[in-house]
Amino acid sequence: MNHDHAQHDTEPKSFWGSRYAIGLIVLGAIAAYFLLSEHRAHFFGALPFLLLLACPLMHVFMHRGHGGHAGGQGYQHGGEQRPNASAASQPPKTGDQP
Repeated sequence: MNHDHAQHDTEPKSFWGSRYAIGLIVLGAIAAYFLLSEHRAHFFGALPFLLLLACPLMHVFMHRGHGGHAGGQGYQHGGEQRPNASAASQPPKTGDQP
């Protein structure tokens, strides 16, 4: 009964790699089936509104990828990169080559 614990991963598995995730996916598939089969008219009637709701939600949640509208990231509105003024005003560090 010797177990070699060195071969096991030390970090825990993510939620999506667990059996609970499989159960959640199966329950979601069952719910989606009954939603489409029993309430097809209601679902397709609300679909255009859900698509319109997706636009502002995607706009809000997808702005995290590029820093939002804060500016000062080294880019102008035209898409051209401008030099960083704060980096040019700093004196060179000792040992740096010009």
